[in-house]
Amino acid sequence: MSDGRTEIERPLSPHLQVYRPMLTMMMSMTHRVSGAALAVGFALLAWWLVAVSSGPESYADVSAFYGSIPGQILLFLFTWALIHHMLGGVRHLIWDTLHMLDKTSIEFLAWATIVGSTVLNLALWICGVWLKGSF
Repeated sequence: MSDGRTEIERPLSPHLQVYRPMLTMMMSMTHRVSGAALAVGFALLAWWLVAVSSGPESYADVSAFYGSIPGQILLFLFTWALIHHMLGGVRHLIWDTLHMLDKTSIEFLAWATIVGSTVLNLALWICGVWLKGSF
């Protein structure tokens, strides 16, 4: 009996060095990241709700943070993540009904999610700023 091992050529496990990035792969990653970002955003929302119930001093502190440039950027990213994650969920809901599963439709839905989340977020913020009267 020989003690030498015979090496069997096996395929590599799939990873980013084997696959070229595709739009749907990036959308899957973005959907997961936006879901994690929503956890942070909802923690910020909880902070605001606690401040509202704690009194005027706490509310003033939270309002000052949300009124600052970093606070505004966080709120902008939170609303984008919320809209993007929602549209990604709608995309998956469409697929769950066994519709739009061909390659062209999948690419279309991915682009529709990207464009839709960006346009809806900008529209939401433009309307919010306009209604606030800061224009």
